[in-house]
Amino acid sequence: MNATIAETSGLRADGRTESQLRPVTIERNWSAQAEGSALISFGSTKVLCTASFTNGVPRWLVGKGSGWVTAEYGMLPRSTNERMDRESVKGKIGGRTHEISRLIGRSLRAVIDTRSLGENTIKIDCDVLQADGGTRTAAITGAYVALADAVEWGREKGFIGKKAVALTDSVAAVSVGIIDGTPMLDLAYVEDVRAETDMNIVVTGSGSFVEVQGTAEGAPFDRDELNALLDLGLAGGVDLTRLQREALAS
Repeated sequence: MNATIAETSGLRADGRTESQLRPVTIERNWSAQAEGSALISFGSTKVLCTASFTNGVPRWLVGKGSGWVTAEYGMLPRSTNERMDRESVKGKIGGRTHEISRLIGRSLRAVIDTRSLGENTIKIDCDVLQADGGTRTAAITGAYVALADAVEWGREKGFIGKKAVALTDSVAAVSVGIIDGTPMLDLAYVEDVRAETDMNIVVTGSGSFVEVQGTAEGAPFDRDELNALLDLGLAGGVDLTRLQREALAS
């Protein structure tokens, strides 16, 4: 049920080289109730991803022969150093939460054939249990594993055709950034807060880009630096795709 990539000694504060992921662990079927689930860890960042399968679609899709995949993201009150209030208690969902929820949903819909899914809905909930940088990228990577299991659950129950190819590819995501002039992969919080450039890269298992979110926090970055970050993100995606496949095969 588990897939792990180990950490080795290197150049960074935690012993990694600039091109290494943190230790990544995917615990599949973590929830006994959900149709698909995965507890994913990127170092100290831990996100629980659950997939809920519903026969039926939103009203605006009824009768069109297509399904729907959507996602919600949230952080537990003590997922960070200081307790934060639950957004449900505040009565308002924050802009960051909305933005990340939409990002996860877009990333998953990039690799699913909604017509093969049939008139069914899969909702992914990504709950951050512990945050140490890269929560949105961990959420996307774990959400794919939960989604894949939910699709197979729907197939076993007869809601999806036995030969339907609902998933057209896999999808994973990783953060990259420039720190002290050096491009680095998979930033922990201590690195993220002082990065000159911060970027999130979402890629398919076949190596295509789904989304690239990049911002110069200090000095602007040039084309060579952008290319270096994209190359790091693609290489990280290869490792994450392998871990996803190992988790789903176990």
